[in-house]
Order: sequence, then C-alpha cells, then structure tokens
Amino acid sequence: MRDFNDLLVWNARIGLTLALYRATDHFPKSEMFGLVSQIRRAGASIPTNLAEGCGRVGDGDMGRFLQIAMGSASELDYLMRLAKDLDYFQACEYQQLGEELGEIRRMLTGFL
Repeated sequence: MRDFNDLLVWNARIGLTLALYRATDHFPKSEMFGLVSQIRRAGASIPTNLAEGCGRVGDGDMGRFLQIAMGSASELDYLMRLAKDLDYFQACEYQQLGEELGEIRRMLTGFL
C-alpha cells in the first residue's frame, strides 16, 4: 500500500479541485445540477482514484486507477472548454486552471 500524501500529483490535484469549486461558484444557478456538478465531480474524481489506487495492494490495481484518473482529467478538460465557450470562466481563470490540469495530466502520464 502506498501513502498518497507523498505523491506530488495528489497534492497538485487537491489544489485544482479546490480551485474548481471556487471557480464554479459564480456559474449561473441553472447550471448547478449540470455543468457545475459535472466539473466538480470530474475534478474530485482524479484524487479520489489516486487514493483508491494507493489503497490497493498490486501495481495492476494502481495502474487501473491511474487510467481512470486520466480519463477524468480528459473529461474535465472538455468540460472546462465548454464552460469557457459559454463565457462562464474569465480568460485568466480558464488559463490558470488549464495549466494546472495540464501539469497533472503530465504527472499522471509519468506514473502510467
């Protein structure tokens, strides 16, 4: 079993998840159960899957959960682009979140 608190990608992902929650606070109320919920769920899914993978014994399990985390990162990438296209994100906010997500995807790729 691994200690996920020592993983750099874990710490980076927590920061992005918190930033996503804050950034979606100002989205239209009509998106609360749509885009806001999907962005938050995809954002939280990455560290959740890292934690679950670290809690498993075999490397095969860890690899499977890393792949799920990578899928969630791809889903989040699309959802963030959609929110930007709908003008829900400010340009600088979208750029910063996108850079953080890109770094996390690179770290996940390195683990895989």
